Amino acid sequence: MSDQINQRRRRFFGAAAATVATAQLSFSALANAQGIAAATPSASAAGFAGIKQIDAGVLNIGYAEAGPANGQPVILLHGWPYDIHSFIDVAPLLAAAGHRVIIPHLRGHGSTRFLSADALRNAQQSAVAQDIIALMDALRIPSAVIAGFDWGARTACIMAALWPERCKALVSVSGYLMTNLAAAKKPLPPKAEFDWWYQFYFTTERGVEGYTRYRREFAELIWKTASPKWQFDAATFNRSAASFDNPDYVAIVIHNYRWRLGLADGERKYDALERRLAGLPAIGIPTITMESDANGAPFLPPALYRDKFSGKYEHRNLTGGIGHNLPQEAPQAFADAVLAVTKL
Repeated sequence: MSDQINQRRRRFFGAAAATVATAQLSFSALANAQGIAAATPSASAAGFAGIKQIDAGVLNIGYAEAGPANGQPVILLHGWPYDIHSFIDVAPLLAAAGHRVIIPHLRGHGSTRFLSADALRNAQQSAVAQDIIALMDALRIPSAVIAGFDWGARTACIMAALWPERCKALVSVSGYLMTNLAAAKKPLPPKAEFDWWYQFYFTTERGVEGYTRYRREFAELIWKTASPKWQFDAATFNRSAASFDNPDYVAIVIHNYRWRLGLADGERKYDALERRLAGLPAIGIPTITMESDANGAPFLPPALYRDKFSGKYEHRNLTGGIGHNLPQEAPQAFADAVLAVTKL
């Protein structure tokens, strides 16, 4: 009797294992098929023409440029997981107003490359900000209006705090963004931790492997959750997703989020800058902060960061279902803020 039971159990678990294996294989095949479909470029997808390259600091930076060469410079900084095409409709508006518009690929994105193969693929906040100062030096731009969202807003805020003489004015989506490593070690309430789920995923080697394999699917998921009402098409997504094929992209993203959690070291040459940022310094240049009504990413209420801006200041709330990628979803509103900030 027991032999019959054992045989039946073996047949049951063997069939169950086969079912799970088949399901995993089918899921993998489906995921790969979806990835191939997502990677297929659309013939109608048009981006910035004539990307330029310049050596700046530790990088050779790829950037788009629009407007007159003698116009007041504006530097537009993209976020993650996005690229310079977040400003594809903002740039011509600013150029038409007479500005020289510079839109760089951040390290690890698009055509931006490290000059040395041995350089640490470091994405700590001060390093990314230093990149843009180096770009301004290389382009001989003494000062510029700095505007951005997500990683770009963090970079813009850091530049305004550490190098105010280089920043004529600031436009920052979601306000005052800066990382204090000591504060970042303290746990948040469960809902807040849940919103940052991908940071915990990136702390694992499974996360690294998964992000390497599914970077496009990952980005599409973030786009949809961070901007739940933005009806972007495949051509729009594929245009930006091409920037994620940079050979340093995964390493830069993983380092950024591990560094924020204190799980990856930065470089000692940035220690002095990070000590200054740890104090969460006030920003004294003219600033407009912006927030959108359908931002699916975590953000603070404007009242909580108002006192971090000690200069001329204005906050703008956008309605109409605008999500996290504010410049691409509401280009006219973003351009209007850039044009207005120097007149505060």
